[in-house]
Amino acid sequence: MFDKIKQIQQLKTMQSALKKEVVTIEEQGVKITINGNLEVQEIVLSPDLEKEAQEQILKDSFNKAVKQVQMKMAQQFSGMF
Repeated sequence: MFDKIKQIQQLKTMQSALKKEVVTIEEQGVKITINGNLEVQEIVLSPDLEKEAQEQILKDSFNKAVKQVQMKMAQQFSGMF
């Protein structure tokens, strides 16, 4: 029973730590920043690029940022067990 309580406390600690994680991806002047909860914190667009190019870069950058956050989560979970 105490092991379960300890695991729950560890999960809560990890969740709090993940909230503080911030990932920023910047490409060709387009920048996106997300936190460990996968919430977008900042988007910066480039006035030098056309709309379609910015949309594609933003989509790709968001996906890269999500993968980075997921990797950080996996690393923390693997350290738990």
